[in-house]
Amino acid sequence: MVDPVAIQSPGKAPGGMSAGGDAELSISIGQCSRAGRKPVNQDSLAARIPAGFEAAVKGVALAIADGISSSKQSQVAAETAVKGLVTDYYDTPEAWTVKHSAVRVIEATNSWLYAQNRYARTSDMNSGLVCTLSAVVFKAREAHLFHVGDSRIYRFADGDLEPLTTDHVTILSESEQYLGRAIGAQERVEIDYCSVPLNEGHVFLLTTDGVHEFIDASDVRHALTSSSLDEAAQTLVDAAMSAGSTDNLTVQIARIDSLAPASQPLALSNASLPVPSDLKVGATLDGFALIREIHHTQRSRLYLASDPSGRKTVVKVPSIETGANPDYLQRFMFEEWVARRVSSAHIVKAATSSSARSACYVAMEWVEGTTLRQWMHDHENPSLDDVRSIAKQLVSGLTALHRREMTHQDLRPENVMLDSHGTAVIIDLGSVSVAGLAEASQGLMGSMPGTFQYTAPEYLSGDRVSWRADQFALGVMIYEMLCGRLPYGAQVARVRSRRDQQRLRYEPAYARDNAVPEWVDHALARACHRDPMRRYDALSEFIADLQSPSSDFIPLKSRPLIDRNPLRFWQVLSLLQFVVLIVLLAVWLG
Repeated sequence: MVDPVAIQSPGKAPGGMSAGGDAELSISIGQCSRAGRKPVNQDSLAARIPAGFEAAVKGVALAIADGISSSKQSQVAAETAVKGLVTDYYDTPEAWTVKHSAVRVIEATNSWLYAQNRYARTSDMNSGLVCTLSAVVFKAREAHLFHVGDSRIYRFADGDLEPLTTDHVTILSESEQYLGRAIGAQERVEIDYCSVPLNEGHVFLLTTDGVHEFIDASDVRHALTSSSLDEAAQTLVDAAMSAGSTDNLTVQIARIDSLAPASQPLALSNASLPVPSDLKVGATLDGFALIREIHHTQRSRLYLASDPSGRKTVVKVPSIETGANPDYLQRFMFEEWVARRVSSAHIVKAATSSSARSACYVAMEWVEGTTLRQWMHDHENPSLDDVRSIAKQLVSGLTALHRREMTHQDLRPENVMLDSHGTAVIIDLGSVSVAGLAEASQGLMGSMPGTFQYTAPEYLSGDRVSWRADQFALGVMIYEMLCGRLPYGAQVARVRSRRDQQRLRYEPAYARDNAVPEWVDHALARACHRDPMRRYDALSEFIADLQSPSSDFIPLKSRPLIDRNPLRFWQVLSLLQFVVLIVLLAVWLG
């Protein structure tokens, strides 16, 4: 018999989780699984309740699986599926969204089970490692649902039992039906996903078919009068047994006891440390020896420093004035948090120190060189090969961010350094948006970038912003390197609505005296397109089109007049209309 699996963090009371801060999301969980009238329990269930920051960024996970009765080993599949969900999900990057993380884990589990079936040469999947799976991840103020098969997820609110999933079952006759989808049955699995808002007092039920085919809302209402949710789950199992269930019976119940405020910020531990004051050149801060002051503003101070190994670093310290603002300190420390989670030679790295952190500051690697802005001033007419080299490096850095579901949001020549070897490094990660953290809190998410020349128009029109905004900024930078001007001039700064966005007019890169080939301009126009969905689907495609003409490129001389010169087209059309009108008028008068 496969026993129910319950996983929770040590020292954490069942049913409670902290999302950081004084208020928290609190969830109570109860569960029960029995073999019922069958000799073996092929169902499995699991729950994980993490603590602290992990609870805030990953949430609370519940999973339930039902092995198919025709297979003698399906209980192994069921246990593998639920254990994988509640363990491997928490090993995915903190920056990933719930959907991205859970889907990747479920797909990996499906691939492993399917491979085991193939390895065992199981010709009939009904006798292999196959199971259903339903899972819920509670994060911030939303429940994220994942579903494959005929186990179910319900929401019980105001006396109504509402199904939130649809069974993947094909009915052939009254006595014959089969699963249309299952974990391990096919090489690829199609997963139903949706998210629903959380409300205090709402109850979520996960059940296998041995239960939900024999209970109704009145049974749930009666069960919830029990003193604990574990007893409520047992009551529902007993009710299904009494109603004639002959299958395995499994129930999980989750009750939303309280919700964190919508604006509840995430808590980065180092942000609560004291802000260092009276720092002077020559002083040492946790092993970082301050060499000289680089920059000083009302918000922060930057120092060139040397770490204990003699490597140059940049130490950024918040000013005393901003140090009194907890929200600012959270965002301030976020830059280093991002840097420690991205690995790329083209993204600035966080510095390391053997000393424990004693104060609130950011330590980043020192990149010796010049900004891309200075390079552009020094190279007014760069070769296409030099520009391609820089573009490829920037794409490599951006790809490392995007794979973590991060968007830089403030890509511009001032935020790119070129070292003495020509290596391009993206710096200043303070405006990075992280999809996984945005689900948990808006407190750490950067605001709209303030440099309008490189800001994608969707930021200003109010449309959804994605990684394609970074593509726009990259395209503008490459355009500027080649032409010495911007593709939309100052038009983007005036965008306030979608109509304004549609009025943007791209100025071709080859329109003036320069060496930009038409096919390169074709690539730039697509990367800088005013509509994000008209841009490239992958940055690698953009780089490929900068190397050689794309398959859809049409030379200017081969294009219709309306594409080559829209103004001339409408002038000619208007003239023709005028001539026709004169002829018709002459005929009518004659």
